[in-house]
Amino acid sequence: MNKLLSEKLKTLPRSAGVYFHKDKKGEIIYIGKAAVLKNRVRQYFQSTRDMDVKTRALVEEIHDTDWVETDSELDALFLESEMVKRYMPRYNILLRDDKSQLFVRIDMKSEWPSVAFTRNPADDSALYFGPYYNGYVIKKALRYLRKVFPYYTKPPKEGVRPDLDAHIGLSPRPGTTSAEYKAILRRLIRYIEGGRKAIVRELEKEMHQAAKLHDFEHAARLRNNISDLKSLQQKIMFGDKEFLDISKDKALSDLVDLLGLAKTPVRIEGYDVSHMGGTNVVASMVVFRNGVSDRASYRKFKTRIEHNNDFFNMNETLARRLSEKNLSAWGKPDLVLIDGGKGQLDAALKARDDKGQAIPFIGLAKREEQIVIDHRRSGVELNREKLTELDGYVTSTEDFTLVNLPHSTHIVKLLQRIRDESHRFAVSYHSVLKRSGQTKSALEDIPTIGPATRRKLLKTFGSLRNISTATDAELVAVVGEKKAALIRTYLQAK
Repeated sequence: MNKLLSEKLKTLPRSAGVYFHKDKKGEIIYIGKAAVLKNRVRQYFQSTRDMDVKTRALVEEIHDTDWVETDSELDALFLESEMVKRYMPRYNILLRDDKSQLFVRIDMKSEWPSVAFTRNPADDSALYFGPYYNGYVIKKALRYLRKVFPYYTKPPKEGVRPDLDAHIGLSPRPGTTSAEYKAILRRLIRYIEGGRKAIVRELEKEMHQAAKLHDFEHAARLRNNISDLKSLQQKIMFGDKEFLDISKDKALSDLVDLLGLAKTPVRIEGYDVSHMGGTNVVASMVVFRNGVSDRASYRKFKTRIEHNNDFFNMNETLARRLSEKNLSAWGKPDLVLIDGGKGQLDAALKARDDKGQAIPFIGLAKREEQIVIDHRRSGVELNREKLTELDGYVTSTEDFTLVNLPHSTHIVKLLQRIRDESHRFAVSYHSVLKRSGQTKSALEDIPTIGPATRRKLLKTFGSLRNISTATDAELVAVVGEKKAALIRTYLQAK
């Protein structure tokens, strides 16, 4: 360990957070989380006798270490997974598998919302928190929180007697109304988002108020909730800061300097278009808040006209996004990233200008990962000194500037992450429409098979392929003998 790093490690805090190990070139080679940064990071530089081969190799390459403090270990888990996706450090092999990511799902629009875990978020208006890579820790944390904020893991059934969870305080008590239950869940959500201290203050205030009104049973429950919340510090470590300090995100600060932005782009939106030969044309809007993905704010668009023209489709998408209705509902982005080169950026800028907006727009060309700027109207001003500092250079045409940066820079890593996420979201939506369209058209062509029967078949078997491979007895049980024979004859002919 070099002297500079040795001195730096003395300033490690005792809070939760994420740490970044770097090599001599400044490249991030490993990202990890810690409940106590001071303890976890210093472990790497103690005796290597008990370390495995991979960890010893990692330690030998560490030349510098940075860290970001978070309010809780939950925040650290989320930030770690987002940063691993952005930088893809070569020593984080175990964290690269997208199949291992886990989301917390809360369907607040239901009458009796439930809290669940899923690996595949759906576009169903529910709230999703994540992704988290350490599923064990997240489930453990939610088990502790359930004692303070009782919730359902499955929607309750009407007329069914309260189960054991309700009697031991893990589910809402009998007599709790839907509005009261949702108020509890809103506090749980605030807790997950980092509002622990404010919630404790609110509970203490309510406890004193209940005691003044001589409602001692309610006051006692609140006292126990406060005690349980504070005891969580012994089980899930928390730091002193209430919110993540985004000024430590090097990518965001470099982006401000390079593009001459008026302020840090807290909300960055990324757009991409997906279709196949002009059919099932869709577009995606992904949102990165404070440098990390905010999946609850993602939106998707189905274009009104099926058109095999990416420029036309991008223009329509941005025109709809920047409508007064959507600006009021979703807010205004600080920066927009278009997946594509000059043509896509030009089409998006035309939509922006038609709406009378002055939001900074840039593109990211796929082949060379060039940042595309329309120097007439993109709303950014390239800082040549910062460009030189980052070892970059530009190539210019009459209307456009193409910024070339080393692919290892923080800026490129962030923009790639946003671009890849917008592409993934667009392709997944296109695939869903394509599959549903194929199933729909095949079943609709069968005479006497109406919408109700089609829904029943798809609900029972899940897909057209499963319907085709179902036995005669299975089909008869769902739709009867006549319709089963008709379906079998038609699908065999197809």
